[in-house]
Amino acid sequence: MNYTENQAVGKTTDQQEQVGISSVERNEEGYLTNFSQWNRSVGEHIAQSEGIQMTGQHWEVIDFLQEQERNEVPLTIRKVGKSGVVSIKEFYGLFPKGPLKVSSKIAGIPKPKSCI
Repeated sequence: MNYTENQAVGKTTDQQEQVGISSVERNEEGYLTNFSQWNRSVGEHIAQSEGIQMTGQHWEVIDFLQEQERNEVPLTIRKVGKSGVVSIKEFYGLFPKGPLKVSSKIAGIPKPKSCI
């Protein structure tokens, strides 16, 4: 789907979205295919589509995930829980529909291999 900043929806292709003035490409599961297209506005839009209202704690998790991805560190729920950013319980509270899947999608990084 395509989205603009005012939340209007239209279609160009099945895997391309218009977010503000940026066009972003997502795979069939909704993950960005090119991290360089990510910015906070894109992350906010993805969060809204997942039913999540972003807070400072959400963004701390997103920053951690992106840093781990840049350093090529494989992500797991346990690793996030041991990071000191949030506990596992808090992680589930922030992203209840699937903490690592949803937070990775919002962060603009590929789906972690530990996610089924």
